[in-house]
Amino acid sequence: MTSPLVISLVLNSNHREDTLQCLTSLYQNTYENHKIILLDNASIDGTVDAVRSLLPEVLIIELQRNLGYAGNNNAGIQAAMEQDAEWVFLLNEDTILSPDCISHLVSVGESNPTIGIVGPMVYHHNEPDIIQSAGGCMDNYYRGWHLGQDEQDRGQFQLPHSVEWISGCGIMVRRALIKQVGAIDERFFYYVEEFEWCVRAKKAGWQIFHVPQAKLWHKGVQRNNQPKPSVTYYATRNRLLLLSKHRVNPMVWIVVFIHYFQTYMSWTIKPKWRDKREHRNAMWRGIVDFIHHRWGQMP
Repeated sequence: MTSPLVISLVLNSNHREDTLQCLTSLYQNTYENHKIILLDNASIDGTVDAVRSLLPEVLIIELQRNLGYAGNNNAGIQAAMEQDAEWVFLLNEDTILSPDCISHLVSVGESNPTIGIVGPMVYHHNEPDIIQSAGGCMDNYYRGWHLGQDEQDRGQFQLPHSVEWISGCGIMVRRALIKQVGAIDERFFYYVEEFEWCVRAKKAGWQIFHVPQAKLWHKGVQRNNQPKPSVTYYATRNRLLLLSKHRVNPMVWIVVFIHYFQTYMSWTIKPKWRDKREHRNAMWRGIVDFIHHRWGQMP
């Protein structure tokens, strides 16, 4: 019996060395029925030429417009679906996979037809045994967090387990799920988009599983990571978009806006948060743009 076709999508924007390392780790994977698509976002650092020279088997899609994580990956999802992929594996270019990562993900995904999304154990690249994400949880107010974040891996996650969402740095999605619920909502552009995709999948009856045996190391988010104001903007606007799209009850809206008001005032009044003024302004801009339905890239 032929193994299902997996097509991996690697989204890159001027990260030549990271991209080459990611693609090399994909080629070293033991899973056989596998293809790779590089989605290049107008790089000027020689990434495309390097990949064509060193890894000519990779299909390269040169994107004409920057539509963010959401829209750029959707171009790859469409191409993968046209090639009859059974599983589409979205990866950040700054990730490195263990050789058996894809095999473990497919094995768990294929074990139950109701499993629509699977994700690997994500570690900090600069601390290889420190967990970045063992899958995601969500509360009644649509706040998400990572299981095991910043914990040393002591074997506390031994078996594949059901979760609410999977980190977008490495998320594998079944073809049938994409056909049913659609691809990523491009309005989000960046941040919260994979979270919303998983919420949509869960509501449609699909299961989401984290697979500890599938290992991935992510360079982009380190333990002491300090997000930029742009992240505050997207986190604010896109969470409100998420709540609106999924028509949450009024109590959720009240709690969320009380939290935003308290944060805004704290960042405005308290001297110890003086360095948060840019984040305060970004939060306000996110709220205003949500109200005016301004989506896509932050102005």
